[in-house]
Parts: sequence; structure tokens; C-alpha cells
Amino acid sequence: MRRAAERCRQVLPGARFLGTALMLLAVAACSPPAPDDAPQRDTPAADPLPPMRSFGAPQVRPSLRSNAALAADFLDLTFMLENGRPLERLTRYKGDIAVSLRGATNPVLERDLDRLLARLRGEARLPIRRAETDETPQIVVEVMPRRTLQRAVPDAACFVVPRVAGWQDFLAARRSDRVDWTTLERRETATVFLPGDVSPQEARDCLHEEIAQAVGPLNDLYRLPDSVFNDDNFHTVLTGFDMLMLRVTYDGALTNGMTRDQVAAALPAVLDRLNPGGRRAGTAAASETPRAWVDEIEYALGPRGSERRRKAAAERAVGIATEEGWNDVRLGFSLYALGRLALMDDPELALQAFVAAARTYRALPDAQVQDAHVAMQLAAFALSAGQPEGAMALIDESLPAVRASENAALLSSLMMMRAAALELLGRDAEARREREQALGWARYGFGSDRIVREHAVEIASLAHRPADR
Repeated sequence: MRRAAERCRQVLPGARFLGTALMLLAVAACSPPAPDDAPQRDTPAADPLPPMRSFGAPQVRPSLRSNAALAADFLDLTFMLENGRPLERLTRYKGDIAVSLRGATNPVLERDLDRLLARLRGEARLPIRRAETDETPQIVVEVMPRRTLQRAVPDAACFVVPRVAGWQDFLAARRSDRVDWTTLERRETATVFLPGDVSPQEARDCLHEEIAQAVGPLNDLYRLPDSVFNDDNFHTVLTGFDMLMLRVTYDGALTNGMTRDQVAAALPAVLDRLNPGGRRAGTAAASETPRAWVDEIEYALGPRGSERRRKAAAERAVGIATEEGWNDVRLGFSLYALGRLALMDDPELALQAFVAAARTYRALPDAQVQDAHVAMQLAAFALSAGQPEGAMALIDESLPAVRASENAALLSSLMMMRAAALELLGRDAEARREREQALGWARYGFGSDRIVREHAVEIASLAHRPADR
């Protein structure tokens, strides 16, 4: 299920770790410009908007963790549900997996589904394909209005249900054991429900996560740095780690009905064969995530509660992460959440949290995508502080990872910021070219032309020339 989530002196040591440009930003941001200092600009979005852009061949990185750590990840993903309930046996499909797309579909969604299925065949070696017209599918993807979906499951952007063949079937069965994953002996049928009235990227992200859970692991783990099976939602398409987990699920050494202990005994040989690069010695899987931290982070990023209470929850999450001694993505995510929630009423605290999050992510070998999200926040500070060079440095370092992760919303935002920085530097022709590309990506990432234009105006309004201050 994909979910709907004296300080200046303290900042400087972390800023030095990240480089001179960010250290200058930290100093400048201690006295940020007032909102009405922003120069007046025309709407930067072209009329009409440029065509929607799309990604080409996937750029997939293998997981960098040892096979011992990957085995622990596989067991926790496969033998536990997101709500903490254990699963007694391994379940998977037998034979071909036919997928049918129904409802208010569109050419972009059709293309994204075909692209996903091709990746699952090529990378995970799954026998998965589009269903023929007269064929009964193993997986139905039903496109629905978002409001209809959230009336049934309020906290979910999209979700997958076993043993049902469409919406009406789900409504009839939703309070019965028929849709209980713990009762499955094998996978036979499932329906993925996703919203049709969202951006193309959001619909694609739902396709990736929910089809992956329809055929494979059912749990999410906050400790994973390189996976869509993580409720931090930093990764939007299936990663090399995810494809490996699916390939392991369908390996010939495993069978339906195997217990956790039986799978654990088989995993070392399976992973050594499928992932020879992971045979090296390495650290074991990260420690268990306590429920108290999960509760605080989910409250902080959820829709309920005042901003003050949500920020306090993020501060408690940072405290728990510190007490646990974490130096992994969970500490980084705690700090990132705190930074986001402090932006409006305490920008100095927000900057401190973002710098600490960047320090955490940059010390990890496989958290470039997370670091890019933090870099976007820091680039916004740089533009507001009249530091276009600092903003450019942060953005240019982040763009390769963002392109590889296929996050068009983040890509377009960074490129719009880059265009604003180029304008501050007097490089207007480059800025126009950059913004033109950014708007094409924004049409995929954000959807409607109105939202794209509003986003472009918001980003342009961040930029301040040094003289403005």
C-alpha cells in the first residue's frame, strides 16, 4: 500500500562537511529575506506548455549490501505484513502471470504498464505479460477516482487486494477472510486499485509498488535505503534491490508453502548464485525499527494534528533515532521530516535539520536519491539567500541520481531552480532552455497545466539577487 506524509553556530560544522558553498548559504540564511522582498517576475511557464517528457532506458544500480544483509531483508519483507502481522508461509504465483488494465486508462498509463512489465521480465525474470482480450487475468489493475478509493481506504493512495477481481468484488469481500493475506496458500488472483485523476507519475508509482506487492513481498521496511518497499516514498520506481527480491521470490529453490526457517536455510545459496557481488563480508541488516519511532514519524507526516504537534512528533523521532544510535536512512528521514515541518515557523531549525540530514545521507553508499531531496530544500535556501552559485552546485550534483530514479517531479523542480539560478547569474538564454525542459518533465510529474504553472511561479519567486537583501 502506498501512503498518502542559538542555531546558526550549530549549523556551520555540518555545512563545512558539505562544502564551502553550503557554508556560505548557512551564514546567509540566518537572516532570510522577507517574503515581500521578492522581485516581481512574469509567469515563467510558456504558453502553451511544451510536450510531456518521458524517460528512456532504465538506469538500474545493483544493491550494494552483502548477501547476509539482503537475506535478512528478504525474510522481513516476505514473512511480515505492514501492520506487523506475521506470515506463516511463502506464497507466489505458479506459471504465467497475466495482467489486465481496466477503467479510465490513458496512453501514458498504458505505456508505463508495458514498460514495467518489460522490466519485470528482463530484470526479475518473471513470466509476466499483458492479458489477452479473452483471457482471465491473474492480476487486474483497476483505475478509479481517487475519492472513491479513499472512501474505502482513507490512508492509502493506492492498494492491492488478494482473491478479488475488481471493485465490486472487493466491496463484497472486504470484511471477510477472503482478502486476508495471512490465509493464502498460494497467489492466484489479485486486484490493484489506483487513482486515475492524479499525475502520470503518481499513477506510475502506484503501478510499480502495488504490482510488486501483488507478486512478491508484502511488507515495507523503513531501514531500506534503495527500495520502493519503504514508506518514506523516496524511491518511486522499482530499484535493483527490488528486482533482486522479486527474482529470489520466484527462484526454483523456493516453493509455495515454505516456512521462514526453510527459506532462511535456502537463501545463502540462492543469493550467492543470483548476486555473486554480494558474497563479500559485510554488515548484517540494520537493527529492528521500534514501533515508537514509526508512530512518531507517521504522525509527523500524516494529515492529522496541528503543525506544532506534528513538528514535535518529528523532533521525538529524531530523538529516538539518536538514542538508537542510528546513522542510516532512518536518522536521515527523521531529520528531513523535521526540516520540512519547521520550514514555515522556524527556518533556522529547518536549515539545521536539512544540513544534518545531508550529512547523514552523504555518509551512506546508497542514499543518493534521499540526498537529492534534501539538496532541493537546501537549494531553495540558497536561492532565497542570494547564493545562485551554491544552488547550482547542489543541483548539479543531484541531477544524475534524480534522472536515474525517474522522479520527474523532483527533476523538474531542481531544473526550475537551476533556471532561476542561471537568471540571477545573467545567463538568460541557458535559463530559458533549462526551464523549457523542466516544464516538460513537470507535465509528467505534476499533471495538470494549472499545477505545473503554479509550481513554476512558486520556484521563480524563491530567487533573490544579493542586492535584494
